[in-house]
Amino acid sequence: MEYFLNQLVNGLCQGAIYALMAIGYSVIVGVVGMVTFTYGEIMVIGAFSAYYIFALFGNNLPLAIAAAFAGSFLIGIVVYKLCYEKFFNAPRHISLLCTIGISMLIKNLAQIIFGPETKPVLDVIENKTFTLMLGSVRLDIKLLQIVVIVLVIVLATALTLFFNKTKWGIALRAVSQNKDAAYLVGINVKRMAMIGNCIGSGFGGIAGILLCIYYYSVSATMGGIYSMKAFAASVLGGLVDIRFSALGGLCIGIIENLGIAVSAATFRDVFAFGFLILVLLIRPQGFVSKKGVRV
Repeated sequence: MEYFLNQLVNGLCQGAIYALMAIGYSVIVGVVGMVTFTYGEIMVIGAFSAYYIFALFGNNLPLAIAAAFAGSFLIGIVVYKLCYEKFFNAPRHISLLCTIGISMLIKNLAQIIFGPETKPVLDVIENKTFTLMLGSVRLDIKLLQIVVIVLVIVLATALTLFFNKTKWGIALRAVSQNKDAAYLVGINVKRMAMIGNCIGSGFGGIAGILLCIYYYSVSATMGGIYSMKAFAASVLGGLVDIRFSALGGLCIGIIENLGIAVSAATFRDVFAFGFLILVLLIRPQGFVSKKGVRV
């Protein structure tokens, strides 16, 4: 029981990171209206932006988060200009193919610039553990896990307030729900789509740094599997609903860790994507109550 409870805590922490990845992915899909395959590489850019902040300024987490967001935000502009803007009214598969090409380009450039080897990211957050006794069961919670979960909650809350309380956020929601109607009421749809793509990319960059801190390492090739998990979590949330996409990410993290508790760590991805397939077989629309629920 003790082992399973500790794995549940690990799953909640890892699921929180997946939830942040899924939120960013859903913002991109919801506002731009197209699936992207550059998300993993955007996360890598954010992670390395933070890595070099750590190298230059020490373990300054707030500055590293700002750098990760800014680096990924800028890459989001480039991706939008190359993959979406010129093909806004073209068949969707054209932009989809463009994102695949840009993904491969960024991945190879990252290996050339940053190097192919895995780099350590150590002691960013103090290695401190809190022990909680639940009767005879001992539950160990690391300071790192608390920081990650709290940070994800704060960012998700901030994004929710942005979408509901600001002029730009409301405009982004309008574009997500109906681009033609948004255009008719005077909203610059292409500009809002670019901003939405950049915000989603920025959240991906922050998720990238959290993964580095959590696993104590960063590499130029880490983006692929996490891009697929962000996509899987978003699919569980109907692709465009950030609340249910976050829930999908949280569930995947928990299922992964509980799964490896009864098997081996090498089966982590089997449990994650097996859970996705099982849910879609039962509910093809994912966790959402109906299709078309938007950010």
